[in-house]
Formats: sequence, C-alpha cells, structure tokens
Amino acid sequence: MNIIEQAHQAYAPKTSVLRTGRSAEHQLFSEVTNRLRRASDQLPSGFPAFAEAVHANRAVWTHLASQVADDDNALSEDLRARIFYLAEFTSFHSRKILKGEADIAPLIEINTAMMRGLNPQGAS
Repeated sequence: MNIIEQAHQAYAPKTSVLRTGRSAEHQLFSEVTNRLRRASDQLPSGFPAFAEAVHANRAVWTHLASQVADDDNALSEDLRARIFYLAEFTSFHSRKILKGEADIAPLIEINTAMMRGLNPQGAS
C-alpha cells in the first residue's frame, strides 16, 4: 500500500456500527463461543488454541461476575445471582475441561442462552 492509499484509508469516513451495551455483549459472547467451537474441532492436536479459547471464555465470565457483584448494577438481584452462579459454574467446568474430565458443550450452551437473552428478538 502506498502513502496515498494509506492516507485515504486513514481519513476515509468510518462505517463502524455503534453498539449498545447489549449488542456489544452479544457480539463478545458470539466471538468467544465461535472460538470455543473452532478450537474444540481442532482437538487433540490444537490443544494450545483450545486452552486459550477456554481461558478467553472464562475471562469474559469473570468480568461479567465482577459486574453483577457490583451493588450499583441495575439488573435485578435475582438475575445478578443467576449470572454470578453461571460464572462460577463456567470457572469450575473450565478447569475440568482442561484436565480432560468434561466436555465443552455445556459452556457453549450457556453462552448461546446468554446470546438469546441479549438479543432483542430472542434468537442468537
């Protein structure tokens, strides 16, 4: 790419989509879930990528748990408790997966359910 093309690209109008909190969360869950699926399809030779995908998923859930544990969170107490429980389950189940003692499917199912809940139409 020459300097003129670089300048054009740098100063061209951006066509990025403005995301709401829910749509950004949906996108994040979609990306991490797809990463889990792709990495699990590459096992056993792709274990490092699989472990990274499981870790990324666990990081999303750890962050989500910290958000719902905040007293200023606007979600209902019941919903916050349910999300926190799912985060704890995800952490526990992830350890079992990485030890080869459990399957990835429950984590993918949980993430898919979260995506349905975050989507205004209820579909992922």
